[in-house]
Amino acid sequence: MYTQKLQPDSSFPDVQVTLSTGEAVSLSNKREGCDWKMVVVYRGKHCPICTKYLNALEDYKGRLLELGVDVIAVSADSQSQLKEHLEDLSITFPIASGLSEEDMKGLGLYISVPRSEKETDHNFAEPALFIVNQDNTIQISELANAPFVRPDLEQLVSGLEFIRDPENDYPIRGTFNG
Repeated sequence: MYTQKLQPDSSFPDVQVTLSTGEAVSLSNKREGCDWKMVVVYRGKHCPICTKYLNALEDYKGRLLELGVDVIAVSADSQSQLKEHLEDLSITFPIASGLSEEDMKGLGLYISVPRSEKETDHNFAEPALFIVNQDNTIQISELANAPFVRPDLEQLVSGLEFIRDPENDYPIRGTFNG
């Protein structure tokens, strides 16, 4: 099936989700002091690779905040599934549930059907990562169609440190110019 993938240099859509606290938020909202946002889409509590990746991301949260990059993770899990997943996570960044299938399609994500009820009870997104700038424009996007394909966090954060350093005056490559 052909899907329309979001491209760098396009607007990030307004996607409403529910934080683990029960608060409804837009994925693109940025905390005070941050002008960029990292949106990490993960498969759900059923995915041990996701749990490992989210726990590893916690180690980079401080460096990202120093760069003015806010972080949020989101899945299609229900609020109760998210609460269960929190027992296996050691994170302090916001995490949300309720990514709808319509929103998954709008984000251009690969969508998987559960292999059995033991896996999960709903269709879910495969991993994705978006870096959204101060203008709500996608700077970086990474869409995977398998659970084990994800950006290396050290390489990603080191690259962001380089391009966010005002002394480097380094433009993002791979954007479209008409």
